Amino acid sequence: MSAPPDLPEIVARAFDVSRRAGYVSFCRNETGRLLAALAATRGGVLAEFGTGCGVGTAWLRSGVRNGAMILTAELDPRLAEAAQEIFVDDPQVEVLAADWSTLRDKGPFSLLFLDSGTPAEVGADSIADLVEPGGIVVLDDFVPCAGWPPVTDGRVDILREDWLTDERFTTVEVMVAPDASALIATRR
Repeated sequence: MSAPPDLPEIVARAFDVSRRAGYVSFCRNETGRLLAALAATRGGVLAEFGTGCGVGTAWLRSGVRNGAMILTAELDPRLAEAAQEIFVDDPQVEVLAADWSTLRDKGPFSLLFLDSGTPAEVGADSIADLVEPGGIVVLDDFVPCAGWPPVTDGRVDILREDWLTDERFTTVEVMVAPDASALIATRR
């Protein structure tokens, strides 16, 4: 696996590090381009929960404005070390080898990127106070769903339903590929 040639240099470097680490679970290019576009609209502090080897972080960095800061946390120390290699000389990115909850005291964030997970971990109630008013939350790794209520694998997707109905956010589901979607939620 090597990065396609049309990727930003920082993203290509992240793909190379990810490949060397044997890590294949990373941000899709379609989601990455969305992250870069959203990061370009943000100032202040952006955050990512679950760095992996830094591909999503690299996409954020490829779009982030000068003066903005990206904080990212990865629980697996081996993966965090690989991601730190990508951003070693970048004063706008800090990679922590830690549980994402360590970033709770470093917000509120102007943009927060995280993978879908359990509602207790990444539901609107758990995340709302971590994002500044007007701030954006991006959750990826959803399978597109056209109906209501949202159903995944024959069950109501309560995480997606939670975000799409929470009154603290204006949320939209965006297809990034025929088999993948992301939620983009703006804090009111």
